[in-house]
Amino acid sequence: MDKLKASLNQFEKALTRLEEAVNLPETDVVRDSAVQRFEFTLDISWKMLKTYLEDKMGLICTSPKSCFREAYRQGIISYDDKWMGLVDMRNETVHTYNEEVAKKIYRQLPGAVKLFKELLKAIKEQ
Repeated sequence: MDKLKASLNQFEKALTRLEEAVNLPETDVVRDSAVQRFEFTLDISWKMLKTYLEDKMGLICTSPKSCFREAYRQGIISYDDKWMGLVDMRNETVHTYNEEVAKKIYRQLPGAVKLFKELLKAIKEQ
């Protein structure tokens, strides 16, 4: 399996797991799990996008924000500012645990799932 196909498959699995957690009734454990799944789904998404941009378009990006900006410029994704917001959300949660931040992030996860699904569809249709 080539690198892009493997990366896309990993992203799709991570997205499925995130959506599964988001659709469960909220408890502390579900919320924490959903936030964790969001973190790794975002990480996998930008790395998959990096591979796609390099392999298919010969474009180099080296960070989550640079990859999402380039994907926006190439018409792969819309709402550049929303993707930057996802990266900022991830950065809020990954280094420290704060319950109020986790609750705030959790409430935003359905919107993140929607963006991830749009990215998955766009890459599959390319």
